Amino acid sequence: MSYTALYRKFRPDNFQDVKGQEHIVTTLKNQIKADRIGHAYLFTGTRGTGKTTIAKLFAKTVNCEHPVDGSPCGECRSCKTIAAGASLNVIEIDAASNNGVDNIREIIDEVSFSPVEGKYKVYIIDEVHMLSIGAFNALLKTLEEPPAYVIFILATTEVHKIPITILSRCQRYDFKRIGIDTIADRLRELMEQEQVKVEEKALRYIAKTADGSMRDALSLLDQCIAFHFGEELTYDKVLDVLGAVDTEVFGRLLAMIRNHDVTGCVSLLEEVVMQGRELTQFVTDIVWYLRNLLLAKTSDTDIENVIDISSDNLVRLKEEAQSMDAEEIMRYIRIFSELSGQIKYATQKRILVEMTLIKLCKPQMETSNDAIVARIQEVEEKIEKGIVQAVPVEVQSSQGQTAPIPKPVLPKAIPEEVKEIVQNWNSVVGDASQPLKSYLKSAKLSLGGDNRLMLVIEDGVAYDYLSMTENQQVVENLISNFLQKEVSISVQRLEQGADFATSYIDLTRLTTMDVEIEEE
Repeated sequence: MSYTALYRKFRPDNFQDVKGQEHIVTTLKNQIKADRIGHAYLFTGTRGTGKTTIAKLFAKTVNCEHPVDGSPCGECRSCKTIAAGASLNVIEIDAASNNGVDNIREIIDEVSFSPVEGKYKVYIIDEVHMLSIGAFNALLKTLEEPPAYVIFILATTEVHKIPITILSRCQRYDFKRIGIDTIADRLRELMEQEQVKVEEKALRYIAKTADGSMRDALSLLDQCIAFHFGEELTYDKVLDVLGAVDTEVFGRLLAMIRNHDVTGCVSLLEEVVMQGRELTQFVTDIVWYLRNLLLAKTSDTDIENVIDISSDNLVRLKEEAQSMDAEEIMRYIRIFSELSGQIKYATQKRILVEMTLIKLCKPQMETSNDAIVARIQEVEEKIEKGIVQAVPVEVQSSQGQTAPIPKPVLPKAIPEEVKEIVQNWNSVVGDASQPLKSYLKSAKLSLGGDNRLMLVIEDGVAYDYLSMTENQQVVENLISNFLQKEVSISVQRLEQGADFATSYIDLTRLTTMDVEIEEE
C-alpha cells in the first residue's frame, strides 16, 4: 500500500478532531441540531486552517443517517460513501481550473436534479475568488434562491476579491490562524499514535514555522521524519532539515554589529551559508528575534505568553534587551524588514545581506537619518564612558627617530573681516539653533584658500552635518548678519591622529576672543 501524507492520513473525520476553530464548529453543530441549515456559506481564512475539512464534515453531517451531537456517525452508508469520495451528493469544484461561465452553467443545470439518496446536494467550490466576473454573475441567482435540497459552500483565501453581491448572499465564517500551543498539542498527539519520538522543543519550532497552518505543520513534520527516519527527531535535526538557525546565532550577530566587528559578521554569515541555511528565512528569523527583543525591552509585565521561547533563552533575551535602547532595536527592525522585502527577488542574496551588515557596523558610511542618530548615540556613549581620543604630539620618522611635524607658515596679514569674526565667534554662534550651535562651538578656526575662514572639525558627525551645502549657507548667513558683509567659509575635517596646532593656523591664538556665552 502506498504511503499517505500525514495531513491526509489525519484529516479530521468528525468535528471533535478539528482544532483551533471552535467558534465555527460550535455554530455549525448547533445549526445542524436545530435544523436551521443555511443555503450558502462562505469560509475564508489563510491556507491550512481547516476550510475544506470543515466543509466536507458539514456535507457529511447533513447527509448522515444517524448524526451524533451534530457530528457524523461515520458508520452509515452515506458517511462511508462520502468518506470514500464516491458520493454524488458532495461535489467538489476547483475554481482555479473551472472558472468560466460554462462551468457554472453546468452546476446550475445539475442543481435542478434532486439527490438520489440522502437529504442534500452540497457544492464545495474551493478558491472561489478565481471565478471570472461572468461566472460570478451566472452564479448569483442560483446562490440566492437554490432548491431546498442544495447547499453551497464557498472557500477562499482572498475574500477581498469576491464581489459584494456574492458576499451578501452567504453566511460568512472567518477561520483564524491556529495557535502554536494548539498545533504543538495536535502534533504531539499524532506522533504518539505513530509511535515516533519527537523532542518537545522540535514540535514547538515546527508549530511556529507553520505560521498558523495545521496542514503546513504536518507537512513540515512529515519532511523532518522522512529525513531522520527511525531516529528521535530533535530540535537540532529540525533546524538542519528546515534550513533554520538557532536563536543563539542571532545574539552573537547582534553583539558583533554593536561592536562594529565587520569581519566577525561576515564570518558568521559564511558559517550560516556553509551550513546550508536559507538566507531569506535567516533574515525573517532575525526580524522575529528583534521583535522579541523589543517586547522584552518595552513590556512592563511578564511576556512569557507573548514570546514563545524556552525559559533559558528568555533570560538571555531579557539581558540583551537591557543593554540596548528601544530606538536602536527599532532601527535594526526597520533595516532588516526592508532587507526581507528586497531579498525575496534578489539574485545575489548573500551580497545583499553582507552589505546590510557592513552598513550597520559602519553607520558613518550612510547619510540617512537613522545612521546619523546611531553615530550621535555612539559619540554620547563614548562621552559618558570618558573615552578620549589621544592625539600624538610627534610621529616616528622612517628611520626610527622622532621628527617634529613642521608648523604651517603664518600669513603675512589676516583679513580684518576674518579677524573680527574670530574675535566675536561666540556672539556669532549664539544666534544659531541646535544642533548647529553645538557643532560650531566645537569647531576650530583657521585660514583656508583665498584667506577665507576655515572651520576645522574633529567629530565625524559634526563634519557630515556642516559639509551639507544648506548648513554652510546657514553659517554664512549668521556671519553676514553679524558683519553686514558677505563672507564665504570652508569646512575641513581633522584627520584622526593629526594635531590641529601643527597642521593648521590657529586663529584663536592670533586674535583675542570675546567672553564665552552660556548656552540656554
